[in-house]
Amino acid sequence: MSNPGHIVTSYEQELNQLRGLMARMGGLVESQTAHAIQAILEHNPEAAQMAMEQDPEVDALEREVEARAIKMLALRAPMAQDLREIVSALKVTSDLERIGDYAANVAKRSLRLGTAGADISLGGLRNMGRLVQEGLRLAIDALGQNDKDKALDVWRSDKAVDEIYTAMFRELVTYMMEDPRNIGACTHLLFIAKNLERIGDHATNIAERVHYAVTGEMLPPARPRGGFTPEATP
Repeated sequence: MSNPGHIVTSYEQELNQLRGLMARMGGLVESQTAHAIQAILEHNPEAAQMAMEQDPEVDALEREVEARAIKMLALRAPMAQDLREIVSALKVTSDLERIGDYAANVAKRSLRLGTAGADISLGGLRNMGRLVQEGLRLAIDALGQNDKDKALDVWRSDKAVDEIYTAMFRELVTYMMEDPRNIGACTHLLFIAKNLERIGDHATNIAERVHYAVTGEMLPPARPRGGFTPEATP
């Protein structure tokens, strides 16, 4: 005869293993993003290389989390908050994987940019990078701690990132209009800014999923927004 206590303990171990994998993945994309931002702000090719080299490990963790989550859904028939947590894990890992991709794109662009456009101010990019890193860190903390309040803070902060992106877009277009020699460097910086803005969006996605997993309530579909955000596909 099976021991129900043993089954429950085994299930908790599986949940904890899933959470551990998510924490590892979150830590990796935080590191990737930090290296990518360092690469562009400091013209640091070694940091860019580190950001790109971490990408395959993020992809492998996404596959492992997905396999474990699907197995738990099939074999454990979780309910209530456990069910929401496991389903959210499938979506969160997709967001984390995309953040890793965007960080790698920033790193690649930084290598193409090199020291070109050295006279172009990176103040806006520096502020944007700081806000994006703070939002991502807070989202991953909310994920690890099942903290709905931190998740809500991330959701509310999305507007500030959008506003900086809008200001940067206008500034870089002005640089290009004033001197055509800036077009190449400014184009790279526009794509980099867009990638950072998308990292912020995915951090907000994670926050929304954490809030739902903990409370069972969806945040409003209309997020706080900061002005016009023109699209640019990297």
